[in-house]
Amino acid sequence: MDGTPDLTTAPFRDARYAPRRLDIERRDDGSLVLANPTPFATSFLTTLDALDRWSVETLDRVWLAERDGEGWRTVTYAQAARQVAALAGGLQGLGLKRGDCLLILARNGVDHALISYATMSLGAAVAPVSPQYGLAGADLSRLAYACGVLKPDAVYTDDAQAFGGALEAAFLKGLPVVASANAREGDVRFADLLTSAPTPSVARPDDIAKLLLTSGSTGRPKAVIGLHRNIAINAAQIAACFDDPDPPVVVNAAPWSHSLGANAILHMVLQRGGTLYVDAGQPTPAKMAETVRNLREVAPTYHNMVPAGWGLFVSELEKDDDLARTFFSRVRVLQYGGASIGQSIIDRVQAVAIRLTGERITFATGYGSTETGPTACNIHWLNGRGGMIGLPVPGTAVKLVPAGEKFEIRVKGPQVSPGYLGEPELSAAAFDEEGFYRLGDAARAIDPADPEAGLMFDGRLVENFKLASGTFVAAGALRVAAVSAIGGAVSDAVVCGEGQDGVGLMLFLDPAGAAKLGSPEAVRVAVRAGLERMNAAARGGGGKVARALILDGAPDAASGELTDKGYINQALARDRRPAEVARLFAERPDEGVLVF
Repeated sequence: MDGTPDLTTAPFRDARYAPRRLDIERRDDGSLVLANPTPFATSFLTTLDALDRWSVETLDRVWLAERDGEGWRTVTYAQAARQVAALAGGLQGLGLKRGDCLLILARNGVDHALISYATMSLGAAVAPVSPQYGLAGADLSRLAYACGVLKPDAVYTDDAQAFGGALEAAFLKGLPVVASANAREGDVRFADLLTSAPTPSVARPDDIAKLLLTSGSTGRPKAVIGLHRNIAINAAQIAACFDDPDPPVVVNAAPWSHSLGANAILHMVLQRGGTLYVDAGQPTPAKMAETVRNLREVAPTYHNMVPAGWGLFVSELEKDDDLARTFFSRVRVLQYGGASIGQSIIDRVQAVAIRLTGERITFATGYGSTETGPTACNIHWLNGRGGMIGLPVPGTAVKLVPAGEKFEIRVKGPQVSPGYLGEPELSAAAFDEEGFYRLGDAARAIDPADPEAGLMFDGRLVENFKLASGTFVAAGALRVAAVSAIGGAVSDAVVCGEGQDGVGLMLFLDPAGAAKLGSPEAVRVAVRAGLERMNAAARGGGGKVARALILDGAPDAASGELTDKGYINQALARDRRPAEVARLFAERPDEGVLVF
């Protein structure tokens, strides 16, 4: 289509959403309780129930696919059911039983998924940790601490050579190891387990299915208990947001060591009888090409990426109409998670969609944590703006409780975890007197007079800080505002300034966006102009930036500074860069520091 795309009047493609429903309770103490009364299915109450159904009703449909050279290795629902039963028999032969734990050191992949569901079918739990914990060059103290928390009874790895140092560590010594590739002497080969006599599922709804570690950004990681019931119901709640009988087709790279990838993607696809193409790409300039290759070949019906991924992908869409035509051919919902997204990125994606199809594609996001399934809220109506976290999913209530000038958000629903492994006191303290889980976040209604318009994230209460003047800084909101104001030149920001006279930012460049500007000086001009615009519109000193420093290089994934979900661990980034922080707040800053 020709002409300038109209981002406000172009029609939306039908996302097949169910009607929005909301019950509203306003309390005398200023609290607001929002609940979604929409019913959801309860036919699946363990993570194996869906596989049992689809392996009979749609036995030849592909459930999982992963790259195999230039083609794809695929596993149908019927094949998966047989292989899961055989693997369960093999794991049982190794001594794995109800209540045990299988530690997973592996990237996303077909074997990883199959052995996970086999383990869960026995009533044992899977504990997939971030591959960053165990790959060559990793600081093994993080894995050692995780194993102390999880107390695994066996280990699965997709590549015993890649994780060789970790597997040789004292804290894993003596445990049986199942390896898909490069098995060492004494390891059990994954292929050999597939020849075992099958064992049917004995999983129960209240068995522990998964143990997922929290990010550790505000303290040592904790092992969040995910019951079969929690995981299956959360997938049903998401499905109930739609009036869509068709199974989803998804290309996704979100790591299965986190609840977004493990539950909201992998298990959601299984619950709805869909097909998941496992994407080995990552939302970084060096590894985005693999995601682009996959999306040239597979047209998804639903696509989810972290904001950093969308920032890279939209540049590819803008310059490659063939890629864009394939991508937009049948996608109905575009979703981001892990962090807020700049409106400029959404608008660029929509501009390409309108130019090629004449339609906008709705942008959605979810909100929650590992402890909430993960999805407590999502956007389940047609939407073209960023910054929202939506409304409660079916069967869920959120409570906004006054906390100073903000509102703390708390969640209650059947998808919420009962707590943390081996931490009964910490588990009890995580819930309020009404059984609402405390996330440590702030949220607010976009329109206080009309809560149905949706909620907005209003910062991490535990990450916020005060300047020397006592001025409160909402670090999360300021970070999003700064990155959005600057535009495509930067990919992320680290907010600094506790106890200082003003806020400082350490900025990571977006290589593609910076290259378009042509020179380092042009980048500095763009950064300065964007932050000056933001400062001019800010209310109060806590929303203004006093200094900024453009960093060399990218966040360090090996250290955990860049999480495998693609966002910055703010506290760790500050701790790892004391020299840069000192430059930001030097009495006489050098010429590399932008002063406002």
